[in-house]
Amino acid sequence: MAKDKKEVEEEEKPVEPKKKSILKWIIILSVLLAIIIAGTISGFYFFTKTENKKTAVEKTVALTVWPMDAFIINIAETNGERYLKIVMQLEVSDPSVISELEQLKPRLRDSILDLLTPKTYKELMDLSGKQRLREDIAGRINNILQRGKVTKVYFTDFVIQ
Repeated sequence: MAKDKKEVEEEEKPVEPKKKSILKWIIILSVLLAIIIAGTISGFYFFTKTENKKTAVEKTVALTVWPMDAFIINIAETNGERYLKIVMQLEVSDPSVISELEQLKPRLRDSILDLLTPKTYKELMDLSGKQRLREDIAGRINNILQRGKVTKVYFTDFVIQ
């Protein structure tokens, strides 16, 4: 029996270091796995937030608006009985374009007046006609500009009397 107890104790001693070394590796691997997962999640979060900031900056740059003075013209084919009053604002691609718009203001107004004068009542009252008018105005102005471009035309006042 004495031998049995000693043999049992000797057998238990080598087993404990093996259990400790396995447990040690399990803990190390668990910590490494946790670090990898945390790094992946934080990296994903960081890059997603960076992209959102870039799009927010791009949106604020795109919202540079330049107001124009009112246009009052006689509508074609109405024998001077009807007129159009239109006030618009131009959204530009770059804030530096505004200085160029200020310099070219008489030329721009003349070009837009040439565009508006032959318009009929039917063309101006139709929703698709107004959209075509926006596109035509932007196209004419973009042909004149050298540096940037007009991205949108907003009608802030559109009255037919």
